[in-house]
Amino acid sequence: MGAQLIRADEARTPRPIWCVTPQNWREVASGLPAPALAFGEATGFKAEAGSLLVLPAADGAIAGVLFGCDGAPRDPFSFGKLATALPAGDYVIAHAPVDPRLAALGFLLGGYRFTRYGKRAGADVRLVVPEGTDETYLRRTAEAVTLTRDLVNTPANDLGPAEIEAAVRTLASRFGGQVKVTTGDDLLAANFPLVHAVGRASPRAPRLIDLSWGEPSAPKVTLVGKGVAFDTGGLDIKPSSGMLLMKKDMGGAANAIGLAQMIMARGLKLRLRLIVAAVENAIDGSAFRPGDVFPSRKGLTVEIGNTDAEGRLILADALSLADEEAPELLIDFATLTGAARVALGPQLPPAYTDDEPLAADLARHGAAEADPSWRMPLWQPYASMLDSKIADLNNAPGSGFAGSITAALFLQRFVSRAGAWLHLDIFAWNPSSRPGRPEGGEAQTIRALDALLAERYG
Repeated sequence: MGAQLIRADEARTPRPIWCVTPQNWREVASGLPAPALAFGEATGFKAEAGSLLVLPAADGAIAGVLFGCDGAPRDPFSFGKLATALPAGDYVIAHAPVDPRLAALGFLLGGYRFTRYGKRAGADVRLVVPEGTDETYLRRTAEAVTLTRDLVNTPANDLGPAEIEAAVRTLASRFGGQVKVTTGDDLLAANFPLVHAVGRASPRAPRLIDLSWGEPSAPKVTLVGKGVAFDTGGLDIKPSSGMLLMKKDMGGAANAIGLAQMIMARGLKLRLRLIVAAVENAIDGSAFRPGDVFPSRKGLTVEIGNTDAEGRLILADALSLADEEAPELLIDFATLTGAARVALGPQLPPAYTDDEPLAADLARHGAAEADPSWRMPLWQPYASMLDSKIADLNNAPGSGFAGSITAALFLQRFVSRAGAWLHLDIFAWNPSSRPGRPEGGEAQTIRALDALLAERYG
Protein backbone atom coordinates (compact mmCIF):
# COMPACT_ATOMS: atom_id res chain seq x y z
CA MET A 1 0.00 0.00 0.00
CA GLY A 2 2.85 2.43 0.78
CA ALA A 3 2.19 6.00 1.95
CA GLN A 4 -1.44 6.82 2.68
CA LEU A 5 -3.54 9.57 4.19
CA ILE A 6 -6.12 8.76 6.83
CA ARG A 7 -8.62 10.71 8.88
CA ALA A 8 -8.06 11.16 12.59
CA ASP A 9 -10.86 8.75 13.46
CA GLU A 10 -9.20 6.03 11.38
CA ALA A 11 -5.83 6.26 13.12
CA ARG A 12 -4.56 3.54 15.42
CA THR A 13 -2.66 5.39 18.17
CA PRO A 14 -0.85 7.74 15.79
CA ARG A 15 2.72 8.62 16.76
CA PRO A 16 3.64 12.31 16.75
CA ILE A 17 6.16 13.78 14.31
CA TRP A 18 7.98 16.92 15.39
CA CYS A 19 9.74 18.99 12.73
CA VAL A 20 12.57 20.44 14.80
CA THR A 21 15.71 22.55 14.57
CA PRO A 22 19.06 22.26 16.36
CA GLN A 23 17.92 25.07 18.64
CA ASN A 24 14.44 23.90 19.57
CA TRP A 25 14.24 20.13 19.44
CA ARG A 26 14.66 19.60 23.18
CA GLU A 27 12.00 22.21 23.92
CA VAL A 28 9.59 20.83 21.32
CA ALA A 29 10.05 17.28 22.56
CA SER A 30 9.94 18.18 26.25
CA GLY A 31 6.58 16.43 26.64
CA LEU A 32 8.12 13.10 25.74
CA PRO A 33 8.71 10.43 28.36
CA ALA A 34 12.10 10.89 29.96
CA PRO A 35 13.59 7.70 28.44
CA ALA A 36 12.69 8.83 24.94
CA LEU A 37 14.20 12.25 25.47
CA ALA A 38 17.31 10.65 26.94
CA PHE A 39 17.55 8.40 23.88
CA GLY A 40 17.58 11.45 21.64
CA GLU A 41 20.35 13.00 23.72
CA ALA A 42 22.37 9.78 23.73
CA THR A 43 22.26 9.40 19.95
CA GLY A 44 23.69 12.88 19.47
CA PHE A 45 20.70 13.95 17.37
CA LYS A 46 21.45 17.38 15.91
CA ALA A 47 18.23 18.06 13.98
CA GLU A 48 20.07 18.75 10.75
CA ALA A 49 17.90 19.15 7.68
CA GLY A 50 16.41 15.80 6.70
CA SER A 51 17.69 13.94 9.74
CA LEU A 52 15.27 11.48 11.29
CA LEU A 53 15.18 9.85 14.70
CA VAL A 54 12.53 7.35 15.78
CA LEU A 55 12.19 7.55 19.57
CA PRO A 56 11.40 4.29 21.37
CA ALA A 57 8.84 3.99 24.16
CA ALA A 58 9.40 1.86 27.22
CA ASP A 59 7.18 -0.91 25.82
CA GLY A 60 9.20 -1.11 22.62
CA ALA A 61 6.67 0.87 20.59
CA ILE A 62 7.37 4.26 18.99
CA ALA A 63 7.08 7.26 21.29
CA GLY A 64 7.46 9.80 18.49
CA VAL A 65 9.64 10.95 15.63
CA LEU A 66 12.08 13.85 15.46
CA PHE A 67 12.50 15.22 11.95
CA GLY A 68 15.22 17.79 11.33
CA CYS A 69 14.23 21.02 9.66
CA ASP A 70 17.40 23.04 10.34
CA GLY A 71 15.65 26.38 10.68
CA ALA A 72 12.93 27.41 8.23
CA PRO A 73 12.89 24.50 5.78
CA ARG A 74 13.57 25.52 2.21
CA ASP A 75 11.33 22.86 0.77
CA PRO A 76 8.05 21.79 2.35
CA PHE A 77 8.27 18.64 0.25
CA SER A 78 11.05 17.54 2.61
CA PHE A 79 8.26 15.66 4.38
CA GLY A 80 8.30 13.29 1.43
CA LYS A 81 11.24 11.53 3.07
CA LEU A 82 8.95 10.33 5.85
CA ALA A 83 6.93 8.20 3.42
CA THR A 84 9.87 5.85 2.87
CA ALA A 85 12.00 6.31 5.98
CA LEU A 86 9.44 5.66 8.73
CA PRO A 87 8.52 2.21 10.06
CA ALA A 88 5.03 1.00 9.21
CA GLY A 89 2.36 2.60 11.36
CA ASP A 90 0.15 5.64 11.86
CA TYR A 91 1.57 9.13 12.39
CA VAL A 92 0.39 12.67 12.95
CA ILE A 93 2.31 15.92 12.42
CA ALA A 94 2.54 17.46 15.88
CA HIS A 95 4.82 20.38 15.05
CA ALA A 96 5.87 21.78 11.67
CA PRO A 97 6.91 25.34 10.71
CA VAL A 98 5.71 24.79 7.13
CA ASP A 99 2.42 24.76 5.27
CA PRO A 100 0.81 21.54 6.58
CA ARG A 101 -1.03 21.12 3.29
CA LEU A 102 2.21 20.94 1.32
CA ALA A 103 3.85 18.82 4.01
CA ALA A 104 1.05 16.26 3.68
CA LEU A 105 1.19 16.43 -0.11
CA GLY A 106 4.95 15.98 -0.03
CA PHE A 107 4.45 12.92 2.16
CA LEU A 108 1.94 11.44 -0.30
CA LEU A 109 4.07 12.14 -3.37
CA GLY A 110 7.20 10.90 -1.63
CA GLY A 111 5.58 7.50 -1.32
CA TYR A 112 5.03 7.20 -5.07
CA ARG A 113 6.35 4.02 -6.68
CA PHE A 114 6.00 2.94 -10.29
CA THR A 115 4.79 -0.61 -9.75
CA ARG A 116 3.59 -1.70 -13.21
CA TYR A 117 6.51 -4.06 -13.75
CA GLY A 118 6.73 -5.57 -10.29
CA LYS A 119 8.45 -2.97 -8.14
CA ARG A 120 6.79 -3.08 -4.75
CA ALA A 121 5.41 -0.18 -2.77
CA GLY A 122 7.12 0.68 0.50
CA ALA A 123 6.03 0.05 4.06
CA ASP A 124 2.46 0.93 5.04
CA VAL A 125 2.99 4.38 6.52
CA ARG A 126 -0.21 6.30 7.21
CA LEU A 127 -0.38 10.02 8.00
CA VAL A 128 -3.35 11.72 9.61
CA VAL A 129 -4.63 14.54 7.42
CA PRO A 130 -3.50 17.76 9.16
CA GLU A 131 -6.30 19.62 10.87
CA GLY A 132 -7.86 22.29 8.66
CA THR A 133 -6.39 20.80 5.48
CA ASP A 134 -8.56 19.97 2.48
CA GLU A 135 -8.35 16.20 2.21
CA THR A 136 -10.10 16.24 -1.17
CA TYR A 137 -7.45 18.59 -2.56
CA LEU A 138 -4.66 16.32 -1.34
CA ARG A 139 -6.13 13.17 -2.85
CA ARG A 140 -7.13 14.86 -6.11
CA THR A 141 -3.69 16.39 -6.57
CA ALA A 142 -1.82 13.21 -5.69
CA GLU A 143 -3.97 11.24 -8.13
CA ALA A 144 -3.21 13.64 -10.99
CA VAL A 145 0.52 13.71 -10.24
CA THR A 146 0.55 9.91 -10.02
CA LEU A 147 -1.17 9.68 -13.42
CA THR A 148 1.38 12.06 -14.92
CA ARG A 149 4.33 10.20 -13.44
CA ASP A 150 2.97 6.81 -14.48
CA LEU A 151 2.54 7.95 -18.08
CA VAL A 152 6.07 9.32 -18.28
CA ASN A 153 7.58 6.27 -16.59
CA THR A 154 5.90 3.75 -18.89
CA PRO A 155 8.36 2.57 -21.56
CA ALA A 156 7.60 3.18 -25.21
CA ASN A 157 6.87 -0.46 -26.02
CA ASP A 158 3.80 -0.15 -23.78
CA LEU A 159 2.99 3.53 -24.40
CA GLY A 160 2.75 4.55 -28.01
CA PRO A 161 0.40 7.00 -29.72
CA ALA A 162 -2.56 4.62 -29.33
CA GLU A 163 -1.98 4.25 -25.60
CA ILE A 164 -1.74 8.02 -25.17
CA GLU A 165 -5.09 8.22 -26.94
CA ALA A 166 -6.47 5.58 -24.56
CA ALA A 167 -5.39 7.65 -21.55
CA VAL A 168 -7.26 10.66 -22.91
CA ARG A 169 -10.34 8.56 -23.66
CA THR A 170 -10.30 7.22 -20.11
CA LEU A 171 -10.40 10.78 -18.79
CA ALA A 172 -13.23 11.69 -21.12
CA SER A 173 -15.24 8.66 -20.06
CA ARG A 174 -14.72 9.41 -16.39
CA PHE A 175 -15.68 13.07 -16.52
CA GLY A 176 -18.14 13.23 -19.39
CA GLY A 177 -15.90 14.72 -22.07
CA GLN A 178 -15.97 14.18 -25.81
CA VAL A 179 -12.99 13.00 -27.84
CA LYS A 180 -12.23 13.30 -31.54
CA VAL A 181 -9.14 11.59 -32.96
CA THR A 182 -7.58 12.00 -36.41
CA THR A 183 -5.19 9.17 -37.26
CA GLY A 184 -2.63 8.20 -39.89
CA ASP A 185 -3.15 9.45 -43.44
CA ASP A 186 -6.41 11.11 -42.37
CA LEU A 187 -4.13 13.76 -40.84
CA LEU A 188 -3.35 15.00 -44.35
CA ALA A 189 -6.99 15.29 -45.32
CA ALA A 190 -7.71 17.10 -42.03
CA ASN A 191 -4.79 19.53 -42.62
CA PHE A 192 -2.30 18.38 -40.00
CA PRO A 193 0.67 17.94 -42.36
CA LEU A 194 3.43 18.44 -39.80
CA VAL A 195 2.00 15.87 -37.36
CA HIS A 196 1.79 13.42 -40.24
CA ALA A 197 5.32 14.14 -41.47
CA VAL A 198 6.90 13.51 -38.08
CA GLY A 199 4.96 10.33 -37.33
CA ARG A 200 4.64 8.67 -40.74
CA ALA A 201 7.79 6.51 -40.45
CA SER A 202 6.51 4.60 -37.44
CA PRO A 203 4.31 1.50 -37.76
CA ARG A 204 2.32 3.05 -34.91
CA ALA A 205 0.16 5.64 -36.63
CA PRO A 206 0.44 9.29 -35.59
CA ARG A 207 -2.68 11.01 -34.34
CA LEU A 208 -4.21 14.29 -33.23
CA ILE A 209 -6.30 13.79 -30.07
CA ASP A 210 -8.88 16.46 -29.24
CA LEU A 211 -10.89 16.32 -25.99
CA SER A 212 -13.51 18.87 -25.00
CA TRP A 213 -15.31 19.21 -21.66
CA GLY A 214 -17.53 21.77 -19.97
CA GLU A 215 -20.18 24.22 -21.03
CA PRO A 216 -19.53 25.55 -24.55
CA SER A 217 -20.48 29.06 -23.42
CA ALA A 218 -17.94 29.10 -20.56
CA PRO A 219 -14.52 30.79 -20.92
CA LYS A 220 -12.31 28.70 -23.18
CA VAL A 221 -9.08 27.28 -21.73
CA THR A 222 -7.06 25.01 -24.01
CA LEU A 223 -4.15 22.74 -23.10
CA VAL A 224 -1.78 21.42 -25.77
CA GLY A 225 0.71 18.62 -25.15
CA LYS A 226 3.69 17.28 -27.07
CA GLY A 227 3.17 13.52 -27.21
CA VAL A 228 6.29 12.05 -28.80
CA ALA A 229 6.06 8.51 -27.46
CA PHE A 230 9.68 7.86 -28.42
CA ASP A 231 12.20 10.04 -30.19
CA THR A 232 15.03 8.43 -32.12
CA GLY A 233 15.93 11.84 -33.48
CA GLY A 234 14.78 10.65 -36.91
CA LEU A 235 17.36 10.62 -39.68
CA ASP A 236 19.39 13.06 -37.58
CA ILE A 237 19.61 10.12 -35.21
CA LYS A 238 20.51 10.55 -31.57
CA PRO A 239 23.46 8.66 -30.08
CA SER A 240 22.48 5.75 -27.85
CA SER A 241 23.08 7.84 -24.72
CA GLY A 242 20.65 10.43 -26.04
CA MET A 243 17.89 7.85 -26.47
CA LEU A 244 17.98 6.40 -22.95
CA LEU A 245 15.33 8.78 -21.63
CA MET A 246 13.36 9.30 -24.80
CA LYS A 247 10.37 7.40 -23.45
CA LYS A 248 9.78 10.66 -21.56
CA ASP A 249 9.50 12.76 -24.72
CA MET A 250 5.72 12.56 -24.26
CA GLY A 251 6.10 14.30 -20.89
CA GLY A 252 4.38 17.41 -22.20
CA ALA A 253 1.31 15.36 -23.11
CA ALA A 254 1.43 13.61 -19.74
CA ASN A 255 1.46 16.91 -17.89
CA ALA A 256 -1.34 18.33 -20.04
CA ILE A 257 -3.39 15.19 -19.32
CA GLY A 258 -2.64 15.47 -15.60
CA LEU A 259 -3.74 19.11 -15.49
CA ALA A 260 -6.86 18.29 -17.48
CA GLN A 261 -7.77 15.70 -14.86
CA MET A 262 -7.28 18.26 -12.07
CA ILE A 263 -9.50 20.78 -13.87
CA MET A 264 -12.30 18.32 -14.47
CA ALA A 265 -12.10 16.85 -10.96
CA ARG A 266 -12.46 20.36 -9.53
CA GLY A 267 -15.39 21.07 -11.83
CA LEU A 268 -14.03 24.49 -12.77
CA LYS A 269 -16.34 26.87 -14.61
CA LEU A 270 -14.58 26.79 -17.95
CA ARG A 271 -14.75 25.06 -21.32
CA LEU A 272 -11.70 22.84 -21.38
CA ARG A 273 -10.05 21.63 -24.54
CA LEU A 274 -7.12 19.22 -24.46
CA ILE A 275 -5.19 18.71 -27.68
CA VAL A 276 -2.40 16.15 -27.88
CA ALA A 277 -0.28 15.47 -30.95
CA ALA A 278 0.85 11.86 -30.43
CA VAL A 279 3.58 10.40 -32.65
CA GLU A 280 6.68 8.26 -32.65
CA ASN A 281 9.69 9.83 -34.36
CA ALA A 282 11.03 6.69 -36.01
CA ILE A 283 13.17 5.82 -39.02
CA ASP A 284 12.27 3.97 -42.19
CA GLY A 285 12.19 4.75 -45.89
CA SER A 286 9.33 7.20 -45.45
CA ALA A 287 10.97 9.23 -42.68
CA PHE A 288 11.05 12.98 -43.21
CA ARG A 289 14.47 14.33 -44.12
CA PRO A 290 16.71 17.32 -43.40
CA GLY A 291 16.06 19.84 -46.14
CA ASP A 292 12.45 18.79 -46.73
CA VAL A 293 9.86 21.56 -46.79
CA PHE A 294 6.33 21.04 -45.48
CA PRO A 295 3.25 23.21 -45.24
CA SER A 296 1.71 23.68 -41.81
CA ARG A 297 -1.91 23.89 -40.77
CA LYS A 298 -1.54 27.65 -40.45
CA GLY A 299 -0.22 27.96 -44.00
CA LEU A 300 3.37 28.79 -43.09
CA THR A 301 5.94 26.58 -44.81
CA VAL A 302 8.67 24.97 -42.72
CA GLU A 303 12.10 23.84 -43.89
CA ILE A 304 13.50 20.94 -41.86
CA GLY A 305 16.87 21.95 -40.49
CA ASN A 306 17.01 18.96 -38.17
CA THR A 307 14.67 16.00 -37.77
CA ASP A 308 15.44 15.89 -34.04
CA ALA A 309 13.59 19.19 -33.62
CA GLU A 310 10.32 17.36 -34.23
CA GLY A 311 8.41 18.47 -31.15
CA ARG A 312 7.93 22.02 -32.34
CA LEU A 313 6.61 20.70 -35.66
CA ILE A 314 3.76 18.68 -34.18
CA LEU A 315 3.04 21.47 -31.70
CA ALA A 316 2.80 23.96 -34.57
CA ASP A 317 -0.18 22.13 -36.06
CA ALA A 318 -1.74 21.48 -32.64
CA LEU A 319 -1.37 25.12 -31.57
CA SER A 320 -2.82 26.31 -34.88
CA LEU A 321 -5.90 24.17 -34.28
CA ALA A 322 -6.22 25.44 -30.72
CA ASP A 323 -5.75 29.06 -31.76
CA GLU A 324 -8.47 28.95 -34.42
CA GLU A 325 -11.24 29.30 -31.85
CA ALA A 326 -9.42 32.12 -29.99
CA PRO A 327 -9.41 30.62 -26.48
CA GLU A 328 -9.15 32.97 -23.53
CA LEU A 329 -6.08 31.05 -22.35
CA LEU A 330 -3.85 28.68 -24.33
CA ILE A 331 -1.16 26.67 -22.55
CA ASP A 332 1.27 24.22 -24.12
CA PHE A 333 3.57 21.74 -22.39
CA ALA A 334 6.57 20.19 -24.10
CA THR A 335 9.84 18.46 -23.31
CA LEU A 336 11.19 20.64 -26.06
CA THR A 337 14.85 21.63 -25.76
CA GLY A 338 18.08 20.56 -24.16
CA ALA A 339 18.93 24.25 -24.09
CA ALA A 340 16.30 24.75 -21.39
CA ARG A 341 18.08 22.22 -19.19
CA VAL A 342 21.45 23.86 -19.79
CA ALA A 343 20.01 27.24 -18.80
CA LEU A 344 17.87 26.27 -15.81
CA GLY A 345 18.50 22.61 -15.02
CA PRO A 346 15.93 19.85 -14.56
CA GLN A 347 14.01 21.37 -11.64
CA LEU A 348 13.10 24.78 -13.04
CA PRO A 349 11.11 24.85 -16.30
CA PRO A 350 11.28 27.96 -18.49
CA ALA A 351 7.95 29.73 -18.98
CA TYR A 352 7.26 31.98 -21.95
CA THR A 353 4.42 34.47 -22.25
CA ASP A 354 3.87 38.09 -23.25
CA ASP A 355 0.90 38.36 -20.88
CA GLU A 356 2.11 40.20 -17.77
CA PRO A 357 -0.80 39.28 -15.43
CA LEU A 358 -0.46 35.63 -16.44
CA ALA A 359 3.28 35.67 -15.80
CA ALA A 360 2.78 37.28 -12.38
CA ASP A 361 0.03 34.83 -11.42
CA LEU A 362 2.11 31.84 -12.48
CA ALA A 363 5.08 33.02 -10.43
CA ARG A 364 2.90 33.70 -7.39
CA HIS A 365 1.16 30.34 -7.45
CA GLY A 366 4.39 28.55 -8.27
CA ALA A 367 5.93 29.91 -5.09
CA ALA A 368 2.84 29.11 -3.00
CA GLU A 369 2.61 25.55 -4.33
CA ALA A 370 6.36 24.76 -4.35
CA ASP A 371 5.92 24.17 -8.09
CA PRO A 372 8.26 26.70 -9.68
CA SER A 373 8.98 27.91 -13.17
CA TRP A 374 11.11 30.78 -14.43
CA ARG A 375 9.98 33.34 -16.96
CA MET A 376 12.20 33.61 -20.00
CA PRO A 377 11.99 36.27 -22.72
CA LEU A 378 10.32 35.95 -26.09
CA TRP A 379 13.23 38.00 -27.43
CA GLN A 380 12.09 39.11 -30.87
CA PRO A 381 15.54 40.02 -32.28
CA TYR A 382 16.30 36.27 -32.20
CA ALA A 383 13.37 35.55 -34.52
CA SER A 384 15.65 36.13 -37.50
CA MET A 385 17.49 32.92 -36.52
CA LEU A 386 14.42 31.03 -37.73
CA ASP A 387 14.70 32.43 -41.26
CA SER A 388 14.88 29.99 -44.16
CA LYS A 389 16.16 30.78 -47.64
CA ILE A 390 13.41 28.77 -49.29
CA ALA A 391 10.51 28.62 -46.78
CA ASP A 392 8.79 30.80 -44.21
CA LEU A 393 10.62 29.16 -41.28
CA ASN A 394 13.41 26.75 -40.45
CA ASN A 395 12.65 24.42 -37.54
CA ALA A 396 16.23 24.23 -36.24
CA PRO A 397 18.49 27.30 -36.33
CA GLY A 398 22.08 26.35 -36.94
CA SER A 399 23.68 28.93 -34.64
CA GLY A 400 23.40 26.86 -31.46
CA PHE A 401 22.48 29.93 -29.46
CA ALA A 402 19.33 30.58 -27.39
CA GLY A 403 17.79 27.23 -28.27
CA SER A 404 14.88 27.37 -25.83
CA ILE A 405 14.04 30.95 -26.81
CA THR A 406 14.12 30.29 -30.54
CA ALA A 407 11.92 27.21 -30.06
CA ALA A 408 9.40 29.37 -28.20
CA LEU A 409 9.58 32.01 -30.95
CA PHE A 410 8.92 29.29 -33.52
CA LEU A 411 5.77 28.23 -31.66
CA GLN A 412 4.66 31.83 -31.23
CA ARG A 413 4.35 32.13 -35.02
CA PHE A 414 1.42 29.70 -34.82
CA VAL A 415 -0.52 31.60 -32.13
CA SER A 416 -2.26 34.84 -33.03
CA ARG A 417 -5.85 34.78 -31.78
CA ALA A 418 -5.64 33.42 -28.24
CA GLY A 419 -6.24 35.92 -25.46
CA ALA A 420 -3.10 34.76 -23.67
CA TRP A 421 -0.54 32.08 -24.50
CA LEU A 422 1.86 30.29 -22.16
CA HIS A 423 4.59 27.93 -23.33
CA LEU A 424 6.29 25.63 -20.80
CA ASP A 425 9.53 23.89 -21.83
CA ILE A 426 9.50 21.23 -19.11
CA PHE A 427 11.87 18.32 -18.37
CA ALA A 428 9.18 16.06 -16.81
CA TRP A 429 11.84 13.96 -15.09
CA ASN A 430 13.76 13.76 -11.82
CA PRO A 431 17.32 12.62 -12.62
CA SER A 432 17.76 11.59 -8.98
CA SER A 433 15.47 11.22 -6.01
CA ARG A 434 14.66 14.11 -3.72
CA PRO A 435 12.13 14.15 -0.88
CA GLY A 436 8.66 14.05 -2.38
CA ARG A 437 10.11 13.64 -5.86
CA PRO A 438 11.36 10.11 -6.58
CA GLU A 439 13.66 9.53 -9.53
CA GLY A 440 11.68 9.21 -12.74
CA GLY A 441 8.75 10.93 -14.41
CA GLU A 442 7.52 14.15 -12.86
CA ALA A 443 4.63 16.59 -12.98
CA GLN A 444 5.95 20.13 -13.44
CA THR A 445 3.97 23.40 -13.22
CA ILE A 446 0.56 21.69 -13.22
CA ARG A 447 -0.05 22.19 -9.51
CA ALA A 448 0.71 25.90 -9.86
CA LEU A 449 -1.57 26.12 -12.89
CA ASP A 450 -4.32 24.20 -11.09
CA ALA A 451 -4.25 26.85 -8.36
CA LEU A 452 -4.14 29.67 -10.92
CA LEU A 453 -7.13 28.30 -12.84
CA ALA A 454 -9.09 27.66 -9.65
CA GLU A 455 -8.54 31.30 -8.68
CA ARG A 456 -9.77 32.52 -12.07
CA TYR A 457 -12.53 30.04 -12.80
CA GLY A 458 -13.42 28.42 -9.48
